[in-house]
Amino acid sequence: MINTQEPLAVALFLCVVAVGIGLSAQLVRRTSSPSEYFVAGGSIHWAVNGLAFIGDYLSAASFLGVGGLIATVGYDGFLYSIGFLAGWAFALLVVAEPFRRFGRVTFTDVIDARFRSRGVRFTAAVSTLVICLCYLIPQMVGVGTLVTPLLGIPYYLGILLIGTVVTIIVATSGMASTTYVQCLKGIALLTVSSWLAFAVLERGLVELPPLDGEEVVAERGHGGYSLPDGLTLEAGWSTSGAWQAGFLPVIEPDGRRSLWQVDAATESQAVLVRSHYAVTYDDEMMVDGISPPPPIPVSVGRLAQRSSLCGPSSLNPVTFLRCFSDSELYVWNRQTFLEQDQLVTAYRRERKSGAEVLSTGGLFDLPSKDWASRLDFISLMVALLCGTAALPHILIRYYTVGNHSAARKSTVLAIGGICLFYCACLIMSLGAMSGQAVNLLDSNMTIPLLAKTLGAAAFAVVTAVAFAAVLGSVSGLIIAASGAVAHDLMDCFLGITMNSKEKVVVGRMSAFIVGCGAIYFGLIFEGMNVSYLAGLTFALAAAANLPALLMALFWSKTTGRGVVCSMLTGLVGSFILILISPEMYVRYGRPAADAPFALNNPALVMLPVSLLVLILISRRYPDPRSA
Repeated sequence: MINTQEPLAVALFLCVVAVGIGLSAQLVRRTSSPSEYFVAGGSIHWAVNGLAFIGDYLSAASFLGVGGLIATVGYDGFLYSIGFLAGWAFALLVVAEPFRRFGRVTFTDVIDARFRSRGVRFTAAVSTLVICLCYLIPQMVGVGTLVTPLLGIPYYLGILLIGTVVTIIVATSGMASTTYVQCLKGIALLTVSSWLAFAVLERGLVELPPLDGEEVVAERGHGGYSLPDGLTLEAGWSTSGAWQAGFLPVIEPDGRRSLWQVDAATESQAVLVRSHYAVTYDDEMMVDGISPPPPIPVSVGRLAQRSSLCGPSSLNPVTFLRCFSDSELYVWNRQTFLEQDQLVTAYRRERKSGAEVLSTGGLFDLPSKDWASRLDFISLMVALLCGTAALPHILIRYYTVGNHSAARKSTVLAIGGICLFYCACLIMSLGAMSGQAVNLLDSNMTIPLLAKTLGAAAFAVVTAVAFAAVLGSVSGLIIAASGAVAHDLMDCFLGITMNSKEKVVVGRMSAFIVGCGAIYFGLIFEGMNVSYLAGLTFALAAAANLPALLMALFWSKTTGRGVVCSMLTGLVGSFILILISPEMYVRYGRPAADAPFALNNPALVMLPVSLLVLILISRRYPDPRSA
């Protein structure tokens, strides 16, 4: 079982925590001024900063979420990583050097450099705080996902434990310790992901026998099906959500509710197949009608190998993908529906070729003519491409180096490292899909479960690195959010007179407050895929921050009033569209078709609207000082 505690994994986890606390204790003396606390005084070497970029960006959303998405939906999950990577090219070509030349402390300083406006400073600070809190959610969800199987404690205790530890680390020593933690984390991520990908290639694709369904011939009577062996149909089955989703709701002899699949029907009888399926029904996990102790690793795919060239020690990345494409798998198709006012999720086994898994359609359904699915995909890519260049905790890292040239070198190094990681992630995820290393109820555990198939030591190392990934990302987000509170709001906006020591104290207090908020939201969003949550955060950053940032840097007619209206439009409008999106309606327990907004990601709508608002307001209310 995946929740069996491994002493080595626990020991490595404690080592990661000890290293973080040790760095904080060592570097606490280097945080006597606001500049040293928030941006490490601009003294970080560009290579260290580039590795820290990798460690900061490859968060739980990448290491846990992207791997889980690829292993459950196939190629469409890999499109997330393409969007994440492409955003860095945009940041390098457009934002890096102009942003660094301002030489300030926070994202808000750059936006307000031309305008000296209290309204601009307040709006930019609030936007920074909101985006950092939203991005903290997937990181904390990833923490809880890892702690439960590692330490054997409940999800909420894991969130409280790790949230407290990382908040203490950030509050004591600020950006200096955060940078070195992220640098070490970046090196560890690249090393472990490359090693795992190599292990998958060495193991090859192992043929597994297929699972056969159990067939029962049932007589068809008046008003429904008459089932043998003590099985009975639920009352109102013909109008139930299960029947509309292709299942037949059945009550077992012991009173348990289960789902059966109708394969064929005639006027006199129907052939029912109890497919190998997993279903969350009445708040419990069932597999083939049997309720095992959760959590349980459920195979997403079983490989029917066609070529002898796909065995152990005979693959490179190209031949691995070719062999996977030429194989057949039994994959689990996820369906969600309402049954007796309860949200039910069923995973039905289907036979697919590897080529189908490696083509789009698992998540976005691009081959169909559904305009909403295509626009939703475009909207997600817009969010990932544009959101990267507008994430506050990424942008402030440009101030930890000495000049714009170092900022450019850091970005180039980050692009190379991130590209290497996502290539390895594709191999790891497909290896997990074909090797029974996925928990259907929590796809975020895919990479750790893949490591567990290689042995207890591999699981321990990967889990420790995953913890380091979360700790580094959470640290960067908390430091950016505390800067928005202490430096932007209290010091510059409210004008509270403080000396350097008092500003650092306020920054540390702000870090504690933000950390408490991260813990709270991590508890609320338990179970959601972290890449999906990260995609929404990127949409907020793209719509609220990017138009204001680009126009403030490159358009001389931009006004403070236009920036304020643009950021508020992007922030508030994106939140509203997210709340009325199909994915959120499912979480409300209502059909996705009832959602007023057809897209799950609002960037495609709100980014151009936010930009248009800025241009119109700036033209309508020009400011002579803006030039």
